Amino acid sequence: MTTHSIPATGDPGLQPERTALSWSRTAFALAVNALLSLRSGLVAGEPWLVAVGALLFAASGAAVALATVRRRQLSGERLVITPPRGALAGVAVATLLASVGGIASIFVEGAIA
Repeated sequence: MTTHSIPATGDPGLQPERTALSWSRTAFALAVNALLSLRSGLVAGEPWLVAVGALLFAASGAAVALATVRRRQLSGERLVITPPRGALAGVAVATLLASVGGIASIFVEGAIA
């Protein structure tokens, strides 16, 4: 993928801010699912669910780093409109893992009750 950048105008509008905020929201959602998976894994004694939670925390940290990079790319003199290589695929995989972990933790909690 080729990196595309354009000169920043005086007022780029709200698109750069919305893009940066969407990365932050994704990181927050991953962190919440990590907590849900960790709690369910610890309460139920399921080590695989604890591992999923730990992996999701790592993915959340990576998403925070990506959000910081994107915020800087979108607020400079040149707007870099191409996200970092592999970022979209990585976040998609992490989001899928978060969904599976969240659903699994609900089933585990339901089996305990």
